Amino acid sequence: MNGGLRAQAGKQAPPAPVRAGADPLQPAAGDPYATSDAPRWLKFLWRTLSARHVFTLVLVLVFPFVATPFFTFQVAAQALVLGLIALSLTFLGGYGGMVSLAQMSVAGMAGYALAIFGTSSTPISLGWPWWLAVLFALIIATACATVIGWLSVRTEGIYTIMITLAFGVAFYYLVLQNYTLFNGFQGFQKVYPPEVFGLNWRDPVPFYFMSLFWALLGYLAVKWLVRTPFGIALQGVRDNPRRMAALGFNVVAHRVAAYSVAGFMAAVGGVLMVWYNGLITPGSVNTGWQINILVIAVLGGMRHPIGAFLGAIIFVLLQTFAIDLIDRERFNLVIGVVFLAIVLFSPDGLLGLWAKLRSRFGPNQTVTSPQRRH
Repeated sequence: MNGGLRAQAGKQAPPAPVRAGADPLQPAAGDPYATSDAPRWLKFLWRTLSARHVFTLVLVLVFPFVATPFFTFQVAAQALVLGLIALSLTFLGGYGGMVSLAQMSVAGMAGYALAIFGTSSTPISLGWPWWLAVLFALIIATACATVIGWLSVRTEGIYTIMITLAFGVAFYYLVLQNYTLFNGFQGFQKVYPPEVFGLNWRDPVPFYFMSLFWALLGYLAVKWLVRTPFGIALQGVRDNPRRMAALGFNVVAHRVAAYSVAGFMAAVGGVLMVWYNGLITPGSVNTGWQINILVIAVLGGMRHPIGAFLGAIIFVLLQTFAIDLIDRERFNLVIGVVFLAIVLFSPDGLLGLWAKLRSRFGPNQTVTSPQRRH
């Protein structure tokens, strides 16, 4: 009997098959960097990028050279800026389970700080060097986002939404009624980006590439961050905060840190937004724009970082060309109808709808082994 038990103990169950390339942070078959001393970011790019990513990258790089200045600046560049702000909400909602309606307010805080510390046509501006004004704008907006997160993370669901909305509304009325610091209703005019390397960065092509750089950096940062220990723990907090707390994770700290990261992304988008418009007024941070950022994130898909930019493209196209078909005052009706249609037919946004259509009408793939699963 003992011999039989020893024989059974000696038998080990075969290891579960591991899908090649399942985790971009782990070595995959055919990975030339698996045994090299290459930086982790280079290994991450190798394991994450695919043919569709390369095609998209080539497309966005070539786009401003074949499109008109109107499409380059008014459509593409604006979509990248709004997409970056919506990406901060996608990160919070999709990976942290926290829906914040204060992201546009955080972007507005960065924009107002840039206008106050930098240069504008308003005498209130201090006229600091542009790089110092940008630095202080990002720090102030990120700090404010952290405070908003610290006060909001102790609630869940509709209460979090209402608290962040209250912060947004309070900031709107603050900048609207304060003339000493924020110049009230008029705000700050002629807040333009500086000329660096002999380029006017408000010209369509330079501004497009500047927006593309920060949008691409934000996208890659989110894709990398959600695979780090912090990102994995944040997703665990999203799914089951009580279990994560029982395992020794500080739930509040992870959520506040997520607000800080999202706040920094929104702050960068706020700086670009001010440079795009050339001004910052209370109308830039009103309740309508706070809702618009939520609409953009939901349109693309809250669980997909690229969905923020897809939703921004749809939003900007509708905003730009819907007035050719209907009155300008009815634009919100069009956005509302599109939003309701997406929510009803695909709660995961346009990317979720595309996945459903591809699974239903795409070619059937026979899975013969775990290694062939996609």
